Amino acid sequence: MGFRFSGIGNAKQVCKDAEAKNVPKGYFAVYVGEIQKKRFLVPISYLKNPSFQNLLSQAEEAFGFDHPTGGLTIPCTEEACIDLTCRLNCS
Repeated sequence: MGFRFSGIGNAKQVCKDAEAKNVPKGYFAVYVGEIQKKRFLVPISYLKNPSFQNLLSQAEEAFGFDHPTGGLTIPCTEEACIDLTCRLNCS
């Protein structure tokens, strides 16, 4: 006699949906880092900034629309992302 867990097949999707819902209105999630990807919440207003647009262009060149984490992955170090967001917050 075996047991069948019908919900296990959807467990990954439920986790992804829950994570996606944890993004506040006016923000979007990006993943950065060379080895271990770290999730950052970025204000949508950064999309207008030329420096951030440059990072998005690099992401497009590196990954196209196939992002390994399932979210927007930006090819930069965690330190570079923190530095850029600090500069954008101060301006």
